[in-house]
Amino acid sequence: MPSGVHEILKRVMRDPLGLLGLILVIIVIGAALFADVISPYDPAKIDVLNKLQDPSAAHWLGTDQLGRDTLSRIIYGARVAMGIAVFSIGIGAFIGLILGMLAGYGPRWLDSLLIFFFDSLSAIPLILFALTVIVILGPGTGTLIFVIAVISVPIYGRLVRAQTLALRRSEFILAEQSMGAGTARIIGIHLLPNVLGPLVILVSMDIPTVVALEAALSYLGLGVRPPTPSWGTILNDGYTSLRANPSLVIAAGIPLVIATLGFTFLGESLRDALDPKLKHRQSP
Repeated sequence: MPSGVHEILKRVMRDPLGLLGLILVIIVIGAALFADVISPYDPAKIDVLNKLQDPSAAHWLGTDQLGRDTLSRIIYGARVAMGIAVFSIGIGAFIGLILGMLAGYGPRWLDSLLIFFFDSLSAIPLILFALTVIVILGPGTGTLIFVIAVISVPIYGRLVRAQTLALRRSEFILAEQSMGAGTARIIGIHLLPNVLGPLVILVSMDIPTVVALEAALSYLGLGVRPPTPSWGTILNDGYTSLRANPSLVIAAGIPLVIATLGFTFLGESLRDALDPKLKHRQSP
């Protein structure tokens, strides 16, 4: 595993797809962080007199059925998408990390209990679970974060458990145990740094999935509620106005493509950077 973040970035930037993914991810995250600065208009400002305008110098991506600037709504939509993805995956990864390490390093009965918990969550159909929670709690950003966090826990928990089990019988762990090192020291100093790499890779590759799920539920009216700009609601607006202004659908699909390609390319490049042996084994 590389010794530092600088070395990892150097390896990523030497990979053309990794560099492209990094640039696309920076664009998406930059739009989310600096939406207030770079957005040309208020995303909620209604201007019915200029509704469904084609792309122009005044509105680079045109306007929607209420005259709102599409580019501004897409920029603010990046903030919504990234916010939901980061919070939901962060919560799911944190809980999965703790439970996975407890399962992999704890007693057998605890491992069996947590595996049963992971299996129970994984057995629930994603869409059915999401619809049930949304019906009970109501659609909204908080509900989406809760749903995604819950369904992410078994995925990350299983990964961390597998990594912990593989490291548990390693020579350096056995040496620490023979010298009387406590469980907290072994987990915090030796196991945790070695399981974070694969976890970070999986998280980076899960972000576009979460973004697509948020967009899909918002498109169906079950996610982010109007007037909050969301890529899914923008796509829905474009579909309803397809005949009057087809450019709106294209504009709404562009950020989804950018986010998916960016995080996918970056995740694959991070995988190769954190585990060079894997890339060597895959080479012809």
